[in-house]
Amino acid sequence: MKNKIFQTSLIVALAGFLFGFDTVVISGANLPIKELWNTSPVFHGFFIMSMALWGTVLGSLFGGIPCERLGRKKTLFWIGALYFVSAVGSGLAPDPYTFSFFRFIGGVGVGASSVAAPIYISEIASAKDRGKLGSLYQFNLVLGIFIAFISNYLLQGFDGANDWRWMLAVEAIPALLYSILVIRVPSSPRWLALKKHDHDGALAVLRSITDEEDAQARLKAITASDTHVSKDAQLFSGKFKKHLLLAFLIAFFNQLSGINFVLYYAPEILERSGLAAKESLFSSISIGIINLVFTLVGVRLIDKLGRRTLMKIGSIGYIVSLGMVAFCFYTGASSALLLTFILLFVASHAIGQGAVIWVFISEIFPTKVRAFGQSWGTGTHWVFAAIITLVTPIFLDADNGIFKDNPWPIFVFFMVMMILQLLFTLFMMPETKGVSLEDLEKKLAGS
Repeated sequence: MKNKIFQTSLIVALAGFLFGFDTVVISGANLPIKELWNTSPVFHGFFIMSMALWGTVLGSLFGGIPCERLGRKKTLFWIGALYFVSAVGSGLAPDPYTFSFFRFIGGVGVGASSVAAPIYISEIASAKDRGKLGSLYQFNLVLGIFIAFISNYLLQGFDGANDWRWMLAVEAIPALLYSILVIRVPSSPRWLALKKHDHDGALAVLRSITDEEDAQARLKAITASDTHVSKDAQLFSGKFKKHLLLAFLIAFFNQLSGINFVLYYAPEILERSGLAAKESLFSSISIGIINLVFTLVGVRLIDKLGRRTLMKIGSIGYIVSLGMVAFCFYTGASSALLLTFILLFVASHAIGQGAVIWVFISEIFPTKVRAFGQSWGTGTHWVFAAIITLVTPIFLDADNGIFKDNPWPIFVFFMVMMILQLLFTLFMMPETKGVSLEDLEKKLAGS
């Protein structure tokens, strides 16, 4: 039964693989597309690099609607279809406008997956294993990032000027496989019980993943929780302001760490330190390896040490690494030293925010408003991700960027934000380790 929960969670979490691959694969196509279509820094930042992120904003803000009406499972199936269409369309795009449209479609899939997959896993997992199983989404996300870096590296020089098309189109294969696999998973028992009022269906799902006694107990707790939140409860009614603030802040700080800035523009940042184009792409693979390894560490520790402890560790690592990256750029230190602290930065993210964010947001809202609460948190995350990606060319562009000569002030800014994140973790963030979703509803309602 434990194996079935793990297998089901793993299949659903593969949405994270597509998420990671789709959002980072553009880093290898960034410079070739810039040279091919010769667009302005503002156009390149908004349409080429951040258009997928604006799709992600839309998908995350409205992803709660299909999750509520169609269910978590059907929403995940259609997410796979969006990834497939985006990959094929982006690879074949004849102009920057068509390209931007299909990247937008993929972004909608990314945003919706960051709502549906964490919710599904949190609702099917036990309190004891919820953090570990929820972190499978993040693990697959960084695995997708890692494979995207490798794929870009291997496809460099594959088809000359069309290399970037292959880099983007290859995602169609895992997207199609994902849609097929997700057909096998059951519906969320909490969605069946509380949204469809199908208690028999919910009990059947619970019986398939746990023993009879536990299945009955969990169904009883789920149905009892229905009385804690009124049937016409609204997310922004004021009753959930604590939940909304927690979700907003953890998502806000996630992006103000600069993680997407580093991942999206890794080759360009490394080239600024003196590496050649091929070397910078190869060094980007090391970023993917570190991200993957330390995410595994975070997955192992999240249910043992707890969410707050990982956030503390990550915050301290952020502050040290970002300060040293700024110092390296400011003093013109060697590329090897700069890469070392970028890797420390990525490791700090992977073991802290990366392991915690999707689990934490999916835990803190009651089932009645969980889908829309997840949309609020992930929407916040993607709004700031899109803004940062949009403005980056304005700061980095070699000819017109504000910090075209040396980007060290950008990293100082991110460091200051991480000092604020550490304060948030120490004084505001509750611990959710080992507490059932129903008990969390009572705990946060009482606070």
